[in-house]
Amino acid sequence: MRQVENLLRGTVTLTARGPFPERLLNLCAQEQVPCWGLEWVDEHVLRLITLRQKLRRLEELAQRVGCEVEIEGSRGLPAFLRRFRKRYAFLVGLALSVAAVCFLSQFILTIQVTGNEQVSTASILSQLRQQGVRPGVYGPSLDRKAIAQRALLELPDLSWMSINLYGTKLEVVVREAVKAPELDREEGYYDVVSQADGIILQVEPLAGEALVAEGDTVAKGEVVISGLISMPPPQYSDLPTRYYQTHARGRVWARTWRTLRGVIPLQAQVKEYTGEDRTLWSVSLFGFSLDFFRNSSIPWESYDKITTVYQGDLPGGQRLPMMLTAQRCRAYETKSVDVDVEAAQALVEEGLERRLQDLIGPDGQVLSQNFTARVSDGMLEVTLSAECQEEIGQETPSTREIPEEDSSAEQE
Repeated sequence: MRQVENLLRGTVTLTARGPFPERLLNLCAQEQVPCWGLEWVDEHVLRLITLRQKLRRLEELAQRVGCEVEIEGSRGLPAFLRRFRKRYAFLVGLALSVAAVCFLSQFILTIQVTGNEQVSTASILSQLRQQGVRPGVYGPSLDRKAIAQRALLELPDLSWMSINLYGTKLEVVVREAVKAPELDREEGYYDVVSQADGIILQVEPLAGEALVAEGDTVAKGEVVISGLISMPPPQYSDLPTRYYQTHARGRVWARTWRTLRGVIPLQAQVKEYTGEDRTLWSVSLFGFSLDFFRNSSIPWESYDKITTVYQGDLPGGQRLPMMLTAQRCRAYETKSVDVDVEAAQALVEEGLERRLQDLIGPDGQVLSQNFTARVSDGMLEVTLSAECQEEIGQETPSTREIPEEDSSAEQE
């Protein structure tokens, strides 16, 4: 620690020449002038080190004892800075650099958003940009509280926002709003309708009146569980049959037969690169872009574009708003090639199986399936015939009206 302090204050190495140099040491001790690194060159010459700020006092003491002082060298920050006392351009540049660092450190370089899970960071940054918050803006000029309040009005999925400024880093801390539970407000009434032709295997009505039973055959669009429930009158009563509406619910399992078709061409267009390419460069700084290819053009009709972005990073992992973009364009020509029939058929069959599984749902089962294929006019057509067991009921708003009450019911 003492060495660092001496380097900052500056030290001087000197020699004292006289009949009795030891008297100079006694005076330095009395006047509290620090000296160290003592070395006797001979009986009349003494080499020592002292602080630069004590040099003048040591010279006065040397005159009192009849010694001559000769400076051999100096070290430390003051000596280093004295080298540039006549280099005005360097001093001006140093002052401008310090001023630039102090001034530019007030501008925002990075924006970090924390606390969001459902609301995307991009939507928050987009809204802040509309409020004037972006990399490159002067940080102290921002009214962070007012900006946060205006941004919350435009982001209903957020309940709280805080904007904190740490030098060149702007931290945006948010809290997401807790959504109110949706109310089940049903209007009208619903029927459970068959979504495919099939033979009924099982009916599980939870609400409503089942219109089919096991073994019945139903067509697509037929009502299997009715939301219009009839209440017949007591036996031997002249009261009319009454009806009321409800939201029909339930599960209806059936045995179905599905037929799906897929077509694929037996010739495909592929790319063949010609070997010609060109790289276009651009620089983006604080949202402002400079293109170095403004007056150039791509002479090829067909080409691929591969974009590579090089962005500066801070040691902590924060991204800087400075990017170098390279767009590499590669020319190609298209040509027709024959497709392997077996590979194409396998590809179509895989797609048909996925479509079938989407139709029958995760609870459905494929009991049996069969593929047929034929080639016609350069196209491969594949047909899938499958027997399935699936749930065919779907809740659908009903348009049926309540029958008028029959007050003239006959008695038996």
